[in-house]
Amino acid sequence: MVALFPFRALRPSAAHATRVASPPYDVVTTEEARALARGNADSFLHVSRPEVDLPQEIDEHTDAVHARARDNLAELVRRGVLVQDPEPRFYVYSQRAGEHRQTGLAACATLHEYDTGVIRKHEKTSDEKVDDRFRHIDALSAHDEPLFLTYRGVPAIDRLIEEVKRSPPTYDLSTHRLWAVPRDTGAAIAALFRSVPALYIADGHHRCAAASRVHAHRRGQPGEHGVFLTVVIPHDQVQILAYNRLVRDPAGRRPEALLAALRDIFDLEPAESARPVEPLTFGVFVGGRWWRARVRPGSYPADDPVSSLDCAIVQDQLLAPVFGIADQRTSKDVAFVGGNRGPQELERRVKAERWSLALHLFPTRVEQLFAVSDAGELMPPKSTWFEPKLRSGLFMHPF
Repeated sequence: MVALFPFRALRPSAAHATRVASPPYDVVTTEEARALARGNADSFLHVSRPEVDLPQEIDEHTDAVHARARDNLAELVRRGVLVQDPEPRFYVYSQRAGEHRQTGLAACATLHEYDTGVIRKHEKTSDEKVDDRFRHIDALSAHDEPLFLTYRGVPAIDRLIEEVKRSPPTYDLSTHRLWAVPRDTGAAIAALFRSVPALYIADGHHRCAAASRVHAHRRGQPGEHGVFLTVVIPHDQVQILAYNRLVRDPAGRRPEALLAALRDIFDLEPAESARPVEPLTFGVFVGGRWWRARVRPGSYPADDPVSSLDCAIVQDQLLAPVFGIADQRTSKDVAFVGGNRGPQELERRVKAERWSLALHLFPTRVEQLFAVSDAGELMPPKSTWFEPKLRSGLFMHPF
């Protein structure tokens, strides 16, 4: 059983929404955030990336930065840029990226269901990152960016959400639209979710773990800190792109030697395209051109939900034995590039930064995410890149 609740959103007026809406904090660097926020005092980056208002040399993880986020949020409220809803509401949130469209329900989910495994995870979290998000959320007394959750879709829920979308949107930002859900429709949607057995974290593991810590820290204190802000999107609308790799060979082998090492493990052939078209294949950019590598049958445990992932096979058969990369989280010989960047970015960085090769993987499928999460297992780092990303600033949950 899944419990979802409406919330009193703190959100911009329709007149301010375009200026407030921002990319999520973890997909832009500090330099990119400074450029995006420059000249726009309403940008939500002043809350999600408050170091943009502080000297360039400041450490973005210090208490002073989180205090600035709190002050910036209060200023947006004082100026009337952000206003809190008078009553709890659900919202329908739709996004478009190219030909892909997805629509979800903006709601609050309970940290009890996260802590007890009804809301399931697939990613190992870093204590350092969780601590940073804990201090950020605690300083704000608010969940400022929603988590992206998914579930096995229910046609009856889809129909109710599509009914809501027939009315004029509260916000229309072209590729991002938001509708307030009528009270009766919201109650009907929440009732249907009570038959959904589980939710799955798609994007936001560190924020969810941090929200759980805030709730434990404030236990017994007033406020709605026992729930957290989400957008819940059915699995058949979720788009997962590849999370690609750049690899540096510590031994400094030439392309010919690297290709020979690849041929010992995989079936290798020249390729016209970087993107693999089926699972268990991946593109390799080395020696100034793309190659297609195919995983050999029987070389991996097909019945293991983690070890059978394409990204796990690449780690187990290539990165660890050939390049000595035992832990991708800590190694300086591997870097990650989101699938939204395209193969041209991989080629550019190999040439500009002198990486030995690039790997363009086949994307993890949402069914694989379910299988890993249901088994209580964790995926290798950087296994999924969800696109489009949820926009920040359109609604938040103060507690």
